[in-house]
Amino acid sequence: MLYTDLVAQSVEELASHITAMSIEEVFATMRQLEVLSENVEGEEREEVLSRIALVEEEIERRFPGQLLAPYRDWKKSQPLL
Repeated sequence: MLYTDLVAQSVEELASHITAMSIEEVFATMRQLEVLSENVEGEEREEVLSRIALVEEEIERRFPGQLLAPYRDWKKSQPLL
């Protein structure tokens, strides 16, 4: 999913897509949103942060009680991040 797609689609659409994604796709989406949040300001940043919260919820749903540990482990295993 492209950066512009992540912000252009509604939160509801993103929520629908996230539930159908593989965990690898969910983690990659989270990473894209983190990078994007560092590069935008103001209202656009708020939009990105709301999407990050949505992805965080999905990760926590898939890994109950582990918070974001699986995502942090995934980031460590990615040589190019």
